Amino acid sequence: MSKSVLRTPPPPPRLPSERDANLARESSHLLAACVGQGETARLRIIDGKQDIEVPVAALRMLVDILAQMAEGNAITIVPIHVELTTQQAADFLNVSRPHLVSMLERNELPYSKVGTHRRILFKDLLAYRESSRINSKQAFEKLACQAQELGMG
Repeated sequence: MSKSVLRTPPPPPRLPSERDANLARESSHLLAACVGQGETARLRIIDGKQDIEVPVAALRMLVDILAQMAEGNAITIVPIHVELTTQQAADFLNVSRPHLVSMLERNELPYSKVGTHRRILFKDLLAYRESSRINSKQAFEKLACQAQELGMG
């Protein structure tokens, strides 16, 4: 599978209008109730003359997207194998670009170079974020245990 580079940031996500959020809420419930357990599902658009076969996994993603819209959240879809610039990766991790570059130089995150530019796979950012979340949770639990042992609550 070839890697693609997200050369320019996607357009900023747009918050759904109140009408769109309400419609998303209704349609997510209806669609969730219809999603089967098989690998594919068949859809028919009212004006259409043929059925459309789609992966059930795609319908589940659509249910998730609609649920987020119903909550008033904006959505962006990023392919897992896309290569991000250091600025895009820093924005995703909510850190500064210089901090991200120092993380790369300490080999905390894998990256590749395209000419003089560093590129980070989105899947590696997801793995790093999950690993950081787990490490933070473990550190918090350890501190909580120490506080209990010391009678601090």
